Order: sequence, then structure tokens, then C-alpha cells
Amino acid sequence: MTNIENTIDRIQELIENDAIQQLSDELNSYHSADLADIFQQIKPEERLKCITNIDEEKAADVIEYLPPQLQVEILGDIDNELASRLISKLPHDEAADVLGDMEDDESKAYLDQLPQKFSSEIRELLTYNEDTAGGIMNPLVLTIFDNMTVKEALETIRIKAEKENMELFYVYVVDKNNHLVGVVSLRNLLTTPVHLNISDIMSKDIVKVHVDDYQGHIADIFMKYQFNALPVVDLYNHLKGIVTWDDVQDIVEEETTDEILTSSGIVTDLGDEDEDILTGSLAHSIKARIPWLFITLIGEFVAVTITNKYDHSFKALPIIAAFMPLLAGLGGNIGTQSITLMVRGMSTGQITLSSGWHHIMRETITGLSIGVIFGILVTLVTWGWQHHLELGFIVGIAMCLNMTIATMIGTCTPLILKKINIDPAVASGPVIATTIDVIGLALYLTLVTWYLINI
Repeated sequence: MTNIENTIDRIQELIENDAIQQLSDELNSYHSADLADIFQQIKPEERLKCITNIDEEKAADVIEYLPPQLQVEILGDIDNELASRLISKLPHDEAADVLGDMEDDESKAYLDQLPQKFSSEIRELLTYNEDTAGGIMNPLVLTIFDNMTVKEALETIRIKAEKENMELFYVYVVDKNNHLVGVVSLRNLLTTPVHLNISDIMSKDIVKVHVDDYQGHIADIFMKYQFNALPVVDLYNHLKGIVTWDDVQDIVEEETTDEILTSSGIVTDLGDEDEDILTGSLAHSIKARIPWLFITLIGEFVAVTITNKYDHSFKALPIIAAFMPLLAGLGGNIGTQSITLMVRGMSTGQITLSSGWHHIMRETITGLSIGVIFGILVTLVTWGWQHHLELGFIVGIAMCLNMTIATMIGTCTPLILKKINIDPAVASGPVIATTIDVIGLALYLTLVTWYLINI
């Protein structure tokens, strides 16, 4: 697609000129993902004009690419019958997500209008928590029976794939009671002699997830085994659906976003999960950012109290105030580095609770080594600047200790939070930075006061 701004200008010009046929031809020439980008940047009345003038199959694809809020908004603006048809063309898991984002009465109205089989399958999906395998799975699964021959299986696959729009990653083998008993790749089916039984060629070593498994666990399984799809079963090993790699891609993106926001002191679980921090309401944005900042405010008041307690030291040697931002800045930065490394390592599985002590020792030694380097550097610079060797030693020692302690705090805190089942990402951001500031400040002023008392 050409430059999106030029494309939008072209579409808006066609709408203004009421050139409906040209508009339809123009819109249908673009990929659905490109149209979704366009829809997010044009006015609501322009979106309505566009969505009603593209092929229904493409319109359903566009809906699938849009953010949840915009999906609900567009479906609410168009005719109910058209909206129902578009929903029925969506993959089951996507349709369930869309309907789950609507008000209960609106969702029920659409479910009543949808084809009975499709509606029944969507209703079942809506009974699962949306953050579990049951909530994100597609119930349309390509299955064959274990007592079939390869020839019979291939014929079954051809008929089923013709009738339903199924994902053709793997073929799952079930018994007469729909228990999952094996899996066969399409490659094996196509290269195996047709007279052999499926039970002879299927793999019984099945990696699967349970309907109640949460999405973080599912993403870990996908990352570990690198499959394109995973079967979803219930407590009795009945095959209920599949989760595909694109579902997991969405999960990873969502969790990464949440991790980044949480580590910055932004609350992500405010109830309305579909309202975006950047594009949502101003009130939502304010509520997301205030809580941790308020806690930080309390922490900084502690720092102010500590500073005030040592006001006699400032009177005796005013220059010590000039070094406070230096100590806070470097201490906060090295602490944040340690936190980031730990949280990311725990997220990817490189760091576990059992290996935590090793990482604490390693990071502490790293922090101490860097602290010594910067401490010597600060001592020399202070000596050259102020011609005050003792002050240089005090600032240098404070710098070394502050960076070492900050590294220890940044390393230990995520592990402690993980141990007590709290998201380690909350260790990052303003709260820990404030803690490091307070400890570093108290340490520095204590050393300065001790020096002043003993000279």
C-alpha cells in the first residue's frame, strides 16, 4: 500500500464526491490489515461508509484486525443484520471475544440472530474465562478416528475442510467418545501408504493444554515446543478445540505491553481491560497512573524528612547538597538495570527461584565492581574540583555503597515478589527507584555527618 496519508485522502475524496462504486473498488483492492489501519485514522461516519461498501468477507477480516473498542463501535453503528452476518464470518474465538466485549443485552441479541450451531459454539466459549485456553481456543478442529485407514482419513479431511473453514496445522485423532488419543501431521498422512491404520502412524506423545490453563502458561508451552497449534482438552481428555500460534502472538504482545506498563508504575488492571491507556478516556489514563505515583510521593516525603534531619550538616558543609542528584541518579539507574535484567530473565525462563541465589551473588559483585570504578572516578573529580580530598573520599565511598546496595535491591526484590506470587514487574519503576533514593540519601548523609563530627 502507498503512503497511508495519501490513501486516506483518496478515500475521503471519494466519499465526499459520493463515488460509491469507485470507493468500493478502491477499498476492496487493499489488504484487510491495511484497511484496519485506515479505519483507525478516519472519522466514524467515514468508517461507516467504508464498512458498508466492501465485500462482507473482507469486512469480517477487517473487523478481526481492529482493536476491541473499535470492533464494538463499528458493529453497533451498522445494520443489525449486517453485523450478525459479519460476526458469523469471524473465527469462533474472535467472535466470542467481540461478543464478550459488548453489553450483555446486546451480545444476547446477536447470539439469538446467529446460526444455531455457530451460536451454540460461541455460547460455550463465552462460559470460559477469556484469559484461559477455553476463552481463546477455536472449537473447530480437524479430527479423524483412530480406527480409520490413511485413505479414509484423507477423504474425511477433504470433506470436512470443504464444509468448514478449519485450521490445517495438524490432524488430531480421537476415539468414538471424542477422547484425544493421538496426533498426525499432514506430511505423514500424505507420505504414508494408504492401507495403513491411523493408530499405527499417529503420535501418542501429545503436548496439550487444559481449558482452564491461563494464557501465560500457554505462551510458555508454545515458546518451549515451537508448535503451530496445540489441542485443548477438558478434565476428561475430551478434545474441545485448538489454540494457534497467532492467538499466542496476541498473548505475548499483550503480556509484554502489560509488563512494560507495570514496570513504569502504570496500573493495567482497572476493570475495563479493553480501554487503552494511550487512546482511552482521560479519566482512565489518570486512574492508571496515579496509584504508584501517590506511593512514590509518600516515599519522597520520607527522603525530605531524612534530608531535614541532617540540616546541620548542610549548614556546616553546603557543598554536600550538590552531590545528592549524582548519587540518586546513578543508584537509581543501576538498580533499574538489575531489575530489568531479573524481570526479563524470569519472564523468559532463564532465571528461576532455584537459581536466584546465584544471580543475586553475581549481580552484587557486578554492582560492587561498578561502584568501585565510579567511586574512584567521583573521588578524583571532587578532589580536583573542590580541592577537598576528604570530601572526595566520602562521596566516592557513598557512591560505591549506594550502587552496590541498589544492585542488591534490584536483584532481590523481583525474586521475593515471585516467591509470594506477586508479578515481579511491579518491582520496577518509581517505587523501587524511590526506595533506592531514600537508602542512598540516608547512607550519604550519615557518612558526611560522621566525617563532620570527627574532623
